[in-house]
Amino acid sequence: MNTLSLNQFLIEANQAGYASGQEKEWQKEVDGSTSINFAKDNWEVHDNYFGGEPYGGRMIVFYKKQPVWMMIYYGWVVEGAEAEQVYKILRSALKQMPDEAPFRGPNELLEGDYAYRNIWSGGVERFSGEEQITEASKVIYQANYLGGLVDQKRGV
Repeated sequence: MNTLSLNQFLIEANQAGYASGQEKEWQKEVDGSTSINFAKDNWEVHDNYFGGEPYGGRMIVFYKKQPVWMMIYYGWVVEGAEAEQVYKILRSALKQMPDEAPFRGPNELLEGDYAYRNIWSGGVERFSGEEQITEASKVIYQANYLGGLVDQKRGV
């Protein structure tokens, strides 16, 4: 697996996906979930989540129609926080996804009284992390995520 090409695709897919805010283009599924799909050349991504508050989902990347990478995530906005503002900050952070860690936002992003922080370990091959948004130093959003390469060798 060419992880450099995977990294580049993940960044492009994220810009076109949730970070874009183009909700009119997202597909509501029969099971109540939402799917955000993007394809370029031999690459495709299917991002599917449930929620609202809280939310959870999974993102699968395919190369030449074969699954090669996935991430699962779960997050929530703290009771009493303004969800619309939280997700505006989150989208800003996702638009600044680091090249070396193309799964969520940067280590830190500051916007007025809000701060987005993301701590992860690992690389695109295998990773886990946690992101938080604070308002005036009070946590108002948190999400956990993990993932990596899949189906690199024949399994059971």
